[in-house]
Amino acid sequence: MAKRTLDKQGRPVVAVTGMGVVTSLGVGKTDNWAALTAGRSGIHRITRFPTEGLRTTIAGTVDTLKIDEPFCAPNLSFELARLAAVEAVEQCGLGSPGDFPGQLFMAVPPVEVEWPQKALMANAGGNGDLTYTEVLKGAATGRFAAFHELFLFGAVADRISDIFGAKGSPISLSTACSSGATAIQLGVEAIRRGETPAALCIGTDGSVHAEALIRFSLLSALSTQNDPPEGAAKPFSKNRDGFVMGEGAGALVLEDFDHAVARGAKILGVLAGCGEMGDGFHRTRSSPDGKPIIGAIRAALDDAGLQPGQIDTINAHGTSTPENDKMEAMGCQAVFGEKVPPITSNKSMVGHTLTAAGAVEAVFSLLSIVHGRIPPTINYNVPDPLIPVDVVGNAPRDARVTSVLSNSFGFGGQNTCLVMTAEPV
Repeated sequence: MAKRTLDKQGRPVVAVTGMGVVTSLGVGKTDNWAALTAGRSGIHRITRFPTEGLRTTIAGTVDTLKIDEPFCAPNLSFELARLAAVEAVEQCGLGSPGDFPGQLFMAVPPVEVEWPQKALMANAGGNGDLTYTEVLKGAATGRFAAFHELFLFGAVADRISDIFGAKGSPISLSTACSSGATAIQLGVEAIRRGETPAALCIGTDGSVHAEALIRFSLLSALSTQNDPPEGAAKPFSKNRDGFVMGEGAGALVLEDFDHAVARGAKILGVLAGCGEMGDGFHRTRSSPDGKPIIGAIRAALDDAGLQPGQIDTINAHGTSTPENDKMEAMGCQAVFGEKVPPITSNKSMVGHTLTAAGAVEAVFSLLSIVHGRIPPTINYNVPDPLIPVDVVGNAPRDARVTSVLSNSFGFGGQNTCLVMTAEPV
């Protein structure tokens, strides 16, 4: 029997053989990486819906796609996921078209009927107070059935699974802003357990709409520095005032390392470690002792079998909110001590892609390994003296990158960290 490639804990090594990404910077890895390393922002004024009276009028929306009517988060999330998955699956060269030989793990935003669709249903029902419960009842007899199906939580994953022919039941999940990383973690664990030779892991989010903008604004989470739009997201800067919503999707094809080598696949990197830790401290705020963040980072390093000094760079969650950036920096200092690796935040250019963020940033982290370049954190002009870490500010940094820690921290204390390496460890 051929000798198996196992990690330090005796588990199958998980290779990355395909990547795809869509953000406000463009469609595909080439356009995204060129813009990201050039320090070009995809954040701009919102034109999709009226913004009069809103405190925040900017976002990293993806406005170049043709979306089926009705224009809503589920349809946009589906199209973003489809494009990212096409790129990833084509690159991996695994299986025939429409016959992906593994399971689908899909991070999707929580869905509910948006106000334009609510108005349409109310008008169709002749009742301005028509509720979604009434719509659900009507769906059984065919009334509003299309809306009912569109806004089901698992609908996006079902459609993607049908297109790519993924095996088994598609998994839909939502762990707030760590969702994309969680989808990848589930794929890693399934391959390690020997349940599947490959996994298609996707995080997608197209939920920039008026209601979402208002809700985040009521939480005082969004930046109100609307002019210029590209200057609003400024992670780790003293004058940061909130995050900017973004849209996008990231997709990874994960594969058992030996399975990939046997078929002659190109190995793009290794998903070496996953760590998670949650807490019930608050629905939106981080625990002030930092234990969940610290615990998730340490768990990812332990899972990868690496020491803190073996990490070359950190792709931060880095939302640009006053509290998150401070707590993340404190967590990194607790783990890495005085030698925190160079840290960067992609959200300074693509905005916070919410459910998709962990997957989008995993793709960017792997591209850092492939190209030996750390993208910048733009708008880093007023460093915060309370965050004394090495921020890669305003210009990319060429470096030998063999390992990356990518952090994803979500509302409700849902924290997931990934460690990616160039080779098995």
